[in-house]
Amino acid sequence: MTIDEQLSILARRAERILPEADLRKKLERSAKTGKPLRIKLGMDPTAPDVHLGHAVSLGIVRQFQEWGHKAVIIIGDYTARVGDPSGRNKTRPPLTGEEIDANAKTYVAQLGKVLLTDAAHLEVRFNGEWLGKMGLVDIIKLASRKTVAQVLTREDFAKRYAEGTDVRLHEILYPLLQGWDSVAINADVEMGGSDQLFNNMVGREFQQEETPDDPLAGQVVIVTPLLVGLDGVKKMSKSLKNYVGLTDPPSGPTGIFGKIMSLPDSLMESYYQLLTTNPLDEVRSLIASKPRDAKVGLAKQIISWLHSPEAADRAEAEFIQQFVKGGVPDEMPEFQVGPGPHKIAPLLVLAKLATSNGEGVRKVKEGAVSVNGEKVTDFQRELTIAEPAVLKLGRRYARVTA
Repeated sequence: MTIDEQLSILARRAERILPEADLRKKLERSAKTGKPLRIKLGMDPTAPDVHLGHAVSLGIVRQFQEWGHKAVIIIGDYTARVGDPSGRNKTRPPLTGEEIDANAKTYVAQLGKVLLTDAAHLEVRFNGEWLGKMGLVDIIKLASRKTVAQVLTREDFAKRYAEGTDVRLHEILYPLLQGWDSVAINADVEMGGSDQLFNNMVGREFQQEETPDDPLAGQVVIVTPLLVGLDGVKKMSKSLKNYVGLTDPPSGPTGIFGKIMSLPDSLMESYYQLLTTNPLDEVRSLIASKPRDAKVGLAKQIISWLHSPEAADRAEAEFIQQFVKGGVPDEMPEFQVGPGPHKIAPLLVLAKLATSNGEGVRKVKEGAVSVNGEKVTDFQRELTIAEPAVLKLGRRYARVTA
């Protein structure tokens, strides 16, 4: 495959490649010397699940691996203790060290769903290895390499500052710590979502400052569009609980299938573009003529990719058995209610199936209420919304999500 062909493949999922000329030179040098590029992707373990939003960047990393390059995945066990402010309109709540360490262990196990995991193609590092050894003087020296004005040019910081919303000092340090990761592991390319552009460019600048005589010292930055979550509005996020996990416990492939089927039609094209290689002209035609078939096809492709074609077939069959043969309509009102736990009567009110808790209790006692096809007879029952659930009251339906 020529370098022009490689760049064309990257362009499908990449929002920006900065600078593309440097990436071409790095690929040419790698081809000439036989030395693989080091492709960095950092992930802070702020929740147990790696999700489809991560899979957009991971998919590009996998492509580089297939071209013979090496993925270097940085598990941010140290930076997670600071908290990534990217895309945030308020300070991220802190996690305990025990929570971070437990989440980090699950990340390593889940990476194999997307990446080649042999030693020639994958290196997993924890940034506590080098950041944890830095003392206060080291942190101050690192902070001295950027001005407050430079850091406040970041879009989310600038917006919060203009609105009078707090920007804490530790948040300003975060891009510097992430940037130093690139120096520590000698990255040639750094991947990330578009909200990571500022952080990634800090890494490039630090590398250039460390090796000023090398014109290709700075990493190339590739950022991808942000995958919109199940709510159809905000980016897929662990903290917003609007995500599809790669393993999606506890329901696995069946849970993934159900969540994809619950997506708004308006997201179909972007999901196909960022998560598959299907020709987009064919995708647009299918979405326009048969949107339900488009969702089924997308769900099965994703499950086949992450699990197996057999798992995709089973998930489809279970979904049909549970919802289609049960007479559940494809289209229904959808409400985001949070994970809960919820008592059934207030949940019916949130889903606008009942006008009051009293009405909800009465309908449960009458046997008129079901959840995912199962009749509910205990009005004290509590439900946790781990994945989209279908509520029915009489002949009316609503889908609720976390």
